[in-house]
Amino acid sequence: MKEYKVLGIITILYVVFQLVADVTAGKIIQLGIFTVSATALYFPFTYIFGDILTEVYGFAKARKVLWQVLGASVLAGIIYQVVVLLPAAPGFEGSDAYTRVLGSVPRILVGGWLAVFVGAYLNDVIMAKMKVLTNGKHFGARAILSTVVGEGANTSIFYMVALFGILPHSILIASILSGWFLKVAVEVLMVPVTARVVHYIKRIEQEDYYDKQTNFTPFSFDEATTVPARL
Repeated sequence: MKEYKVLGIITILYVVFQLVADVTAGKIIQLGIFTVSATALYFPFTYIFGDILTEVYGFAKARKVLWQVLGASVLAGIIYQVVVLLPAAPGFEGSDAYTRVLGSVPRILVGGWLAVFVGAYLNDVIMAKMKVLTNGKHFGARAILSTVVGEGANTSIFYMVALFGILPHSILIASILSGWFLKVAVEVLMVPVTARVVHYIKRIEQEDYYDKQTNFTPFSFDEATTVPARL
């Protein structure tokens, strides 16, 4: 099996950004006319990592990393809930703060996990299939389109599962559209940087995978059939 120099680093960053987003999603900030979660500023980086993984290493590797990210998020979420439920020691006055930040109802946790998986999966599938269709060209357009679909699914699923019936319909729809727009905007702004990073990683890894014979089933862990790199 081929040894990669950068794959592990990207995986770690992906996991870190996901776990940070899980904890900080409750921080609401004002960005111009938008009132959104602070994660709108940095959660899009998880999609950039997905773009890089799919573009360089192929969909099968990106799918494997996605499962690792989701597993880390689920494990962390369970541990957070256990910590919240543990009785505080006499004299410890920070228990309410822990509960406020780390405590989540199951509906919100499940909504977040579903949103992460479906959104990232769609993003990676579109990136992989469009790369084959365009013969590896137009990376920026592929990255933006995949993010539009993936982030749209992510944002919609989270709000509909976690907050439907809690927020008024008008606020729910406005929140979905605002979050979706800002997440895509971050991706668009980062495309020039992402393209350079992709080019650099392809060069040092000597890899440029084309998913011509890949099984795109989300629940498969099979490695894709190798297609010669184009460098």
